[in-house]
Amino acid sequence: MSTPHVLLGLLSTGPKHGYELKRSYDQHLPRARPVAFAQVYTTLGRLVRDGYATEAGHDQAGGPERTVYEITASGRAELAGWLDQIDPPAPFVASALLAKVTVALLVDDPARAHAYLAAQRQAHTRRLRELTAAKNDADADFADVIGADYAIAHLDADLRWLATTLERVAILGGTST
Repeated sequence: MSTPHVLLGLLSTGPKHGYELKRSYDQHLPRARPVAFAQVYTTLGRLVRDGYATEAGHDQAGGPERTVYEITASGRAELAGWLDQIDPPAPFVASALLAKVTVALLVDDPARAHAYLAAQRQAHTRRLRELTAAKNDADADFADVIGADYAIAHLDADLRWLATTLERVAILGGTST
């Protein structure tokens, strides 16, 4: 995910100060990796430096003075270019799940790998149930639903991999699943 581009997208809906951007990020991307306030302000500084955003004034309504930012024409062009760019599928597998199973097998411990896989399958199944409940909640908004759908699809793929790998590790270790 590109935090600068997401913030530009949020600014494209109108001027905002950092706190509003953080709140808007959390509202529209509820299932995404959280962004810290410090990251929002650091990113805003870079967007201003690069000419993609500008300070639009200051707001002190009900609290400390806050700098309000708005997207520039260059920022809109940068955002449009990012939105038009097709992201290639990830060339590398980066997963703690895969790494732990591989290392357990490297140290010649199929039983440990099997136990880990079984426990991980249970954790994935619990999370799948939580996400399904969240997206079916009457109060779920569109961002909640599409975020949950995305996470469910990934969990489903992981669960299929876990089932296949449990079978393979069981054969390797001479046990049954």
